[in-house]
This record gives sequence, structure tokens and C-alpha cells, in this order.
Amino acid sequence: MAQPRISAYLPPDIDPTKAALAFGRRALPKLNEELQSPELLTQQRALMALCDLVHDPEKVYQAIALGFLDSLKALLVHEDQTVRQKTTEVLSVMALHSIGREGLIRRGVISALAGLLDDPVDICRKNTHQVFDMLARLPEGAGGVLQAGLIPPLVLKLETELDEIQELILGTLSNCLRVEVSEALAAGAVPVLKEKLSHPSTAIRSKAAWVLLEISSHAEGKIAVFEGEVIPVLLSLLEDTQPEVQVNSTGALMFALVTPQGRSSAMGAEAIPPLLTLVAEETSKARLNAIKALTLLAELPEGRQTLLEHRDTFQRCLDDPSEAVQRAAEIAITVIDWKPFCSRDLF
Repeated sequence: MAQPRISAYLPPDIDPTKAALAFGRRALPKLNEELQSPELLTQQRALMALCDLVHDPEKVYQAIALGFLDSLKALLVHEDQTVRQKTTEVLSVMALHSIGREGLIRRGVISALAGLLDDPVDICRKNTHQVFDMLARLPEGAGGVLQAGLIPPLVLKLETELDEIQELILGTLSNCLRVEVSEALAAGAVPVLKEKLSHPSTAIRSKAAWVLLEISSHAEGKIAVFEGEVIPVLLSLLEDTQPEVQVNSTGALMFALVTPQGRSSAMGAEAIPPLLTLVAEETSKARLNAIKALTLLAELPEGRQTLLEHRDTFQRCLDDPSEAVQRAAEIAITVIDWKPFCSRDLF
């Protein structure tokens, strides 16, 4: 079901006039003073002006040095929705710059934004999640999200939030779960993500598969993916019409098949034919991941026996322009050709 786009337009009764900027060095200090003004209109105008200024990374650096982040954090709990909207917008723009991301992480903005997860205004929540998504791309930011205890509520929000915001949450989770996965598993992330694999949105399907890839990179995550019966669903996505969904699904499978339980589940779900189809397609972006997944299945006797009949498919991959694909194909052929040692071979 289609959802309306989240609007960033201000309410019709709001005066959008920007604050008049002071001259030279006095401009930013005066804006910081106006952000702390008891007059609502003054605060709104200062935020409008600041939204424009923070597109310049030099102004972001100066604003952080002048203590703007403390003023902005205080405005996050303002009763006026326009103040909250423009404050989160300023922070989301600042997060686009490396100096801004570093400043936001150091000044504890992640914890301050946590209170807006349930904000009644859609655009405030969207801006908040844009900040989380950008900050989590840094190891320090991902650590900050984890330390703030945001993983369980983010997982829960996947079941209730608008599609636009779900995409941002999945982006945040993919970076955070690369670091630590236990909180997400305890919050029931695997069944929630399994459901998202069938979402009509290509972006959500693709990002859900990517989060499962990160979960499966951990030992406990591999077990959870197997026990949650996610592998058959990932296999169904190998025939998805969108390349990015195929790539992320084969990547998640590649990690999930490392365990014996994962390989047995995949064989039971007849994983080899769709994976071979991706390997045979020379233009497939999922080719590399598919080769690696099949290499793991070739470690099973029944898998090796089946793949011996398709050795030529891997042989053709040796001419692929990608060196990574060539190396993966060489390893696959070695595994497929392997024969168990028998003492009778000595005589």
C-alpha cells in the first residue's frame, strides 16, 4: 500500500522569515543568542537562518566551536513543532559534513535525539533518523547508538514506522550490527527482518537483506537466521527483479551457509539451481556472492555431486573481468574437484 511522502513544509500559520544576520564575526554568536531567546518567533527565525548557513562546512565548524550544539539539544524538547522540525533539520544537515558528524558524536547528540523517536510530527522523526543513519556510518557513531541503548527501540520501530523512515532505520542497523548483534537478536530482529524481505518496497527488501548479512557475520547471528527459517526466504529473493536485492540476499546466504545447519537448510530448500543461474549470468552483480555460496554447498557430498555436472559454469567465470570473481571460481573448482582420501588409492 502506497504511503504519502513526508512533507518538510512548515505549517501554514508559521512566518518563514529568516532572522537578519549580523555583520561579519558577530553573525553566528548573535544567532546562538537568538536560539536561546524566550520569544518563539525569534527562535524560529534564527533556526531558519541557521538551516541555510550549515550547508557550509566552515560555518558548521564555527557553530560547533561557539557551542551551538548545546543550544540545539535544548530545543529538541521544545513544545513547538516548528522549532523541533527546524532543529532536527539543522542537525541532519550538519551530519552531512565530516566535521559535523564528529561534533555531533562528541557532544552527545545521539542520546539527546533518542527522545524524538516517538515525536508526533513525521518530519521530526525522519530528520532524527537521518542523523542516526549518517552518524552510524562512523565506528564511533555506531558505538554511540549502541551505548545509547537505541537498538531495541529501532527494531520495534520497523514494525510501525512509515516506509521512508524504515529505510533509514535499516541503514542505521546495518552499520551498528556490524559491531554488536546480541541486543538486536534479543529484541527479535530476525523475525522482523524476515517479514521485511517480502515488503513491496525494493529499498526495504534490499536493506533488510543487508542487515541480515551483518547479523549472519556473527556466530550467534548465523544460528538465529537458521532457527528463524530465514534461509528459504533469502533463496526466494535470488529471483527478485532488482539487482541490489539479489546481491544483498546472496551475501546474507553466503554468511548463513558457513554453518553445517545453514548448508543443510539450503540444500533442503534446493538452493543450487537459483545460485547457478546467478553464476551463469555474466552481468549479474550477485555473481561473486553466488559463487562463494555454492563453494560452501560443495563441501557437502550431495552438493559436490550436483555441482560436478556444472563445472563448466565455473570454468567460464575464469574469464570474468573481475579478479575477485576469477579467484572465487578457482577456489570453487578446487572444492568441487576434491575427492575424499581412500586407502585403496595407495595400491
